[in-house]
Amino acid sequence: MRKGGDGRLTAALDPQDSGPQDACGVFGVWAPGEDVAKLTYYGIYALQHRGQESAGIAVSNGRQILVYKDMGLVSQVFDESTLEALKGHLAIGHARYSTTGASTWENAQPTFHPTPHGSIALAHNGNLTNTAELSTMVEDLASLTGELDLAMRRPEASTNDTSVVTALLAHHPDSTVEEKAMELLPLVKGAFSFVWMDENTLYAARDPQGIRPLVIGRLERGWVVASETAALDIVGASYIREVEPGEMIVVDADGMRSRHFAKPEPKGCLFEFVYLARPDTVISDQRVHSVRVEIGRRLAQAFPADADLVIPVPESGTPSAIGYAEASGIPYGMGLVKNSYVGRTFIQPSQTIRQLGIRLKLNPLRDVIEGKRLVVVDDSIVRGNTQRALIRMLREAGAREVHVRISSPPVKWPCFYGIDFATRAELIANGLTNDEICRSIDADSLGYISLEDLVDATSVPKDDLCRACFDGVYPVPLPEPELLGKNLLEAAVPARTDADGLAASLAGGGATDALDRP
Repeated sequence: MRKGGDGRLTAALDPQDSGPQDACGVFGVWAPGEDVAKLTYYGIYALQHRGQESAGIAVSNGRQILVYKDMGLVSQVFDESTLEALKGHLAIGHARYSTTGASTWENAQPTFHPTPHGSIALAHNGNLTNTAELSTMVEDLASLTGELDLAMRRPEASTNDTSVVTALLAHHPDSTVEEKAMELLPLVKGAFSFVWMDENTLYAARDPQGIRPLVIGRLERGWVVASETAALDIVGASYIREVEPGEMIVVDADGMRSRHFAKPEPKGCLFEFVYLARPDTVISDQRVHSVRVEIGRRLAQAFPADADLVIPVPESGTPSAIGYAEASGIPYGMGLVKNSYVGRTFIQPSQTIRQLGIRLKLNPLRDVIEGKRLVVVDDSIVRGNTQRALIRMLREAGAREVHVRISSPPVKWPCFYGIDFATRAELIANGLTNDEICRSIDADSLGYISLEDLVDATSVPKDDLCRACFDGVYPVPLPEPELLGKNLLEAAVPARTDADGLAASLAGGGATDALDRP
């Protein structure tokens, strides 16, 4: 485990004011004759935006599975010599942000479970809502067969929902992994895009709601599954289709086959379109960049401004700012320069550095913005601290007016399906009106896109989208508050596991607020 920092400045300058974070990126490849470890490396490198806490790759040569994982970015965890040692025809990879289980090496993914007749390695994007129930199932497993002894069944430091599922998949004394999966997957609740493997076969499955994305690609000599189509592009795979909600994919020497373990009830995550997915990714046959540009156009129609320049908060605000400028006729410009090398670190910023605040990530171009009335386009407002600091910085650089436009509706509810938002009590839109938020961040005006306009921009039917963070309607029922939370398996029971491969926590009142909402 890497103990020191990486020498980089932290992306979260104030650890108490981080923006929305996704659970993870997953990747799998079955391709005899190809360098599957390097393909997987490039695949999870393309998915780095989905998780920056840890990274891992598992590779099988048909006889054994080797797993290498560590804390840090993909480029920090792997080097040429490490990848050279991972030889085989089948691999899975994972880039993690914790949503269940702490951010520790033990919780990094892929999770791995040996058995007398073979091993299982699994990577997960999403977050389960019945982790406590699944953990009890692991406790109840009979150990008489030697399938799971106590040491394997309860790894002391692993506290994520992913390891619970891995342990259950590994226990199949009288059936195959495939049949065990068909039996287990209908019992798993919440959001999951699983990619897993044994020594010879690649598997992938998506929850019946399809909340988190998962796609299939074709190589000349094999198959790929990944969280986003951008990862397919990078490894030279052609996009075939999405894994359907409630579907399991199996790839082995006989090719690819599909089985359905549940009836599809599509509820794809709306926030993927707003922020989480790369702009070059395709979701529901829509290029994310095009959707974000259309969001900007609709923002301009709903919230016009008498201004001189439209600028984005890079990078996530850029496409919507382009659309706003196009529809409004106001010139588009780059008023903020982003430091592209601000990465995740294990060195916390000192008070002096924290006071510099947002300038470590963004710096204003005074010559561009001085004396100008600005429209500033951003993807979301969570607590409001970042926008407040940004507006102060723009005014200090000479901006005459600052009109803020947000390409998502107000975020009022926490997510239990794989995005780590603030708790509900910390979300600024939960306690203030739009006018009050505008005054709080010291903007001259503030406009959020409406939920209806956002949904229309995606071209996906409203009933096929999860909108819980915006409207509080949770498509998968939530258990009691004490059975939810990032540190559930650390606090409630001796060590257990989470769905995206590292322990996560929702500490505090977020779950309670969601369940007790008016």
